[in-house]
Order: sequence, then structure tokens, then C-alpha cells
Amino acid sequence: MGTTASQLAKDSLSEYQELTFLTKQEILLAHRRFTELLERDERKNLNSRVPMEIIHTLPELKSNPFKTRICQVFSTSEDRDGSLTFEDFLDLLSAFSDSATLEIKSHYAFRIFDFDDDGTLDERDLEKLVNCLTGETEDTRLNDEEMKQLINNILDESDIDKDGTVNLSEFQHVISRSPDFVSSFKIVL
Repeated sequence: MGTTASQLAKDSLSEYQELTFLTKQEILLAHRRFTELLERDERKNLNSRVPMEIIHTLPELKSNPFKTRICQVFSTSEDRDGSLTFEDFLDLLSAFSDSATLEIKSHYAFRIFDFDDDGTLDERDLEKLVNCLTGETEDTRLNDEEMKQLINNILDESDIDKDGTVNLSEFQHVISRSPDFVSSFKIVL
């Protein structure tokens, strides 16, 4: 009889624990939750991917305005479709765990907010960020003047080298002055 994905996952616990901020119990819970998202016939395949749309159904992500970007950032899919393997799922949970460092959390937050993946937060990224936070309905969306003022305020506070963008080190500097960031940047299963 062949080895099941569950047995392999348990056998690989020590390997996973070296690569994650998650405890053994959290890894086992993550594995259970991940396999529940898979079709029954895919559960034995260690390389199975859960589509982004299914990941979005998790209660911990369902109402997160950044759920699509979170999946895109943590996905290793060559198709860039946001689908996640179990290892991708662990990386996601690890970065959002209580035990992850400020440096790790701020690195991933920056990547999530960098919508065009160019390594900087420019005006377009900041506008998308604000729209995700405020919602894009007629009632909640900022008008053009309000948006421009808010983006200018963000850049005035964050853009240390005054190049019109926020790079990772500038972002991490701002985050280091935000005591609530570490406790609010989390997903707990």
C-alpha cells in the first residue's frame, strides 16, 4: 500500500517546522484544513493545488479585501493564477502567524500592496490600496480630490528619498512606528 499525503505530511513535520513560524499543532491543523479544500481524488497528491476561488471561501480570508493579492503573492503557480499548494498555504499562514517577525510581516505586506509587482508602491498601488480598504462602491469610494490628497499625505510621510514612490525599506520604517501592525497582520485558523 502506498504512502498517503497525510502520512507524508506528518513525516515532513520537522522539515516544515524549520521553515515556518508555525507550531507542530498549527501545521497539522493547516494540513487538515488544506486537504478539506481539495477534491477527494486529489488528496493523495502532494503537489495538488487549491484554486484561489476555493481559498477565498476560508472564513479567515472571505471578508479580507486583499484576499486575491494574498493568494497571488504566496502562490508558486507558474500560471500566476493564485492557486496554492500545501507548502504555499503554510508559507501564507506562517507569515500571518503571531510568531512571525515584524520584518517578515512587513515584507509580505509590502508585496501584497505592490499590486503591479515592480518593487515600489507608486500612486497607482496606493490608490488600489485605499480602494481596497474603503471599498469601491459609490458610497465609500473617495473622490479624485480626496484620493490625491490622501496619496500625497502618504507619500509625504513615507517617501524618505522623495522619488515619488515608497520602497521596501521606507515601508518598513513606517511600519516600525505602527505598534498595531504586528497584531493586526494575522490570520489564525
